[in-house]
Amino acid sequence: MTASLSEIAPAKVNLALHVTGRRADGYHLLDSLVVFPRIGDLLAAEPAAGLSLAIDGPFARDLGSGTDNLVLRAANLFRNEPNGDTAPGAALRLTKSLPVASGIGGGSADAAAALRLLARLWDRPLPPAAALVALGADVPVCIARQACRMRGIGEELHPLALPSFWLVLVNPGVPVSTPAVFAALVRRDNPPLPDPPPFPDAKALAAWLAARRNDLEPPAAALAPEVRAILDALAAQPGCRLARMSGSGATCFGYFTAPEPALVAAEALRARHPAWWITAAPVDP
Repeated sequence: MTASLSEIAPAKVNLALHVTGRRADGYHLLDSLVVFPRIGDLLAAEPAAGLSLAIDGPFARDLGSGTDNLVLRAANLFRNEPNGDTAPGAALRLTKSLPVASGIGGGSADAAAALRLLARLWDRPLPPAAALVALGADVPVCIARQACRMRGIGEELHPLALPSFWLVLVNPGVPVSTPAVFAALVRRDNPPLPDPPPFPDAKALAAWLAARRNDLEPPAAALAPEVRAILDALAAQPGCRLARMSGSGATCFGYFTAPEPALVAAEALRARHPAWWITAAPVDP
């Protein structure tokens, strides 16, 4: 019998995010630089007659385990892929350590982890790319789990070689509606990212990022003033090279070139803002 298997679902952070257009079907076109710090949810699975999902962890209370959960949606999609076999099952357990609906791809990362995990458990190839995008625009890049330039609606991935650095992630515990953020955009045809050059070190990457932006940050900050408070608090920390929001918020990050100032900053912010979710994590090359 196959033993229990597990997969990490790392957080997805948009270091830069330019909204470059909108398709006729309403999907927005993006140009984003995406990385995966060494922190995330944990998904485990073992063989079972049917599909089930149990959730524990710090943010379990914020997430339902019904059929609309992205983990179960991914599992059902995979299970129903035509392959001539009897549909297998799995007992899934998600340890939810990342805030829900927070701009760091938690649901998409969990769905991607489910697909990778069930591919191993069921000894099957992953579903086709079109099916992955149907689950969510961030699912393909979360399957890749590596630094990428992500374009289109999330289906165009271009892996990048980046130096190592540290991020301090902060979330105020305030939900921000992604549709509301996109609806509040003043402009949807912004210039794309320039082609990233080679980055010899973390300082060079920070300097390049400083000239970029997250086009969703202004509307998100207007909807949730806590975003601006976090950005100001991060920017004030010694060693912080850049403070920016990830995705559609409300999670923001501080960019650090070394571990010590990042860890010190995280500790200082926890002392001043005990209600915020705060963590420091490396981004590996």
